[in-house]
Amino acid sequence: MELKNLLASSLQPNYLICPSRTSSTFLLPLSHRIHSSSPSFSSLRLQKQLQFASFNVNQTDSPVRCDAVLSDTFSTKTSELADIDWDNLGFGFVPTDYMYMMKCTQGGNFSKGELQRFGNIELSPSAGVLNYGQGLFEGLKAYRTEDGKILLFRPEENAIRMRMGAERMCMPSPTVEQFVEAVKATVLANKRWVPPPGKGSLYLRPLLMGSGAVLGLAPAPEYTFLIYVSPVGNYFKEGVAPIHLVVEHELHRATPGGTGGVKTIGNYAAVLKAQSAAKAKGYSDVLYLDCVHKRYLEEVSSCNIFVVKDNVISTPSIKGTILPGITRKSIIDVARSQGFQVEERLVAVEELLDADEVFCTGTAVVVSPVGSITSMGKRVSYGEGGFGVVSEQLYSVLTRLQMGLIEDKMNWSIELS
Repeated sequence: MELKNLLASSLQPNYLICPSRTSSTFLLPLSHRIHSSSPSFSSLRLQKQLQFASFNVNQTDSPVRCDAVLSDTFSTKTSELADIDWDNLGFGFVPTDYMYMMKCTQGGNFSKGELQRFGNIELSPSAGVLNYGQGLFEGLKAYRTEDGKILLFRPEENAIRMRMGAERMCMPSPTVEQFVEAVKATVLANKRWVPPPGKGSLYLRPLLMGSGAVLGLAPAPEYTFLIYVSPVGNYFKEGVAPIHLVVEHELHRATPGGTGGVKTIGNYAAVLKAQSAAKAKGYSDVLYLDCVHKRYLEEVSSCNIFVVKDNVISTPSIKGTILPGITRKSIIDVARSQGFQVEERLVAVEELLDADEVFCTGTAVVVSPVGSITSMGKRVSYGEGGFGVVSEQLYSVLTRLQMGLIEDKMNWSIELS
């Protein structure tokens, strides 16, 4: 009963879970009279039928009646799959059941977190994240295996990266243990939204933000850590088909000494102008160059890039302007375990001209083959419309690891039952 125990320890103290006809659970205010034959969480009973509104934005505003017992069958009910079209799942936001939240004051430590029904949050107009962009986010995934287990892929790496980013942004951060336990609780509470095997994954978005009010430029006095989730399919509309990139020579996503090497929210707004222009011209995304020499590859808007030549795999080195991607790190380890030579170095844009393959990596895209890159009006194409030999091999190994289809000799996955 791992799910029940996690929920019991994590839910807001002023709410009670109650199964519903239209959703696996709802939270009811404890201000309603409740009788309990014992203090155990599973024996709480509602005294009478109660009417309350659903928080699910996909449902109507009509009231839903609840006359039920939170019993030991709760984990079974929540394991039933949500009623959505799993075969046509894209990379868009789908509201789910629960989110996780905990808070901390500046200079303090994060207190025990709570699961809450998914919904809007309240922020002061003077919150640090709204006025000065004091915020970070992470992205990771959970997968459902053929035998019904759920696997998390390297959540401790996301926790470590968030702590590094928080230090750069003058923010307190959850410990690695707090982060991982929060991820586990959130996934289990939203278990019915984890796609069937091979249909996608449950994407987790942990946020860390300055939620306290501040007027002058300074670190916020209070911070909120929040996790919400959404089932997702492929990030690019092409799916695993090759994407087409254009090199951006004028606009830049990061500068030396800036925040390009941490996952702060401001990094991503900066790419929207070039990305929107590229998509309007039919490209999938933008490949950015360094802002000093305007010659060396950095990364795509939201993923790292790799270049293959004669079975040597090269990727831009981490030097403060490139995000240290967890999928990037995993692909490097997988490639080396498969006998490939991997070089982390400066990669000049000219090297794209005679590359055998180019591919991108990221939590959202996993591994995405590049079909063409256009730079200064010159277009270079790769392959015959699919994965190259090297990228296909690496994609196969990594995704099979993530989905539990091969032995995890790396000890990267955490299993939730």
